[in-house]
Amino acid sequence: MIDIPGTPGTLTGLVLRVSQCVFAAASISYMVTSGGFFSYTSFCYLIAAMGLQVIWSLGLAILDTFALARKKTLVSPVLISLFVVGDWVTATLSLAGASSSAGITVLYFGDLGSCTFEAECWSYG
Repeated sequence: MIDIPGTPGTLTGLVLRVSQCVFAAASISYMVTSGGFFSYTSFCYLIAAMGLQVIWSLGLAILDTFALARKKTLVSPVLISLFVVGDWVTATLSLAGASSSAGITVLYFGDLGSCTFEAECWSYG
């Protein structure tokens, strides 16, 4: 079988999963450090979606590490289907959260022209 970069059980796949986990955690930490985001549902949804992304990516990174340590390949059709569906769900949730957060930001800054958070307004403007 052809070794495609990024497939489960390869070093490239492990690097991609760890980077997904790190970037999702960075997104969560940035949102949590800004004040007042809990009052907007779209931002809370983005945090929940990124939390799910961290859990999913960390779980698959552990599975990749186990496969690399045991020198096993993860090419079972059932496993690949599970990875595809899981990645599809987390990608869809992340896209929906990012889109709704961007929509709220555009609504407040562009359309309404007002922002109730003085310090946070200038960091997005």
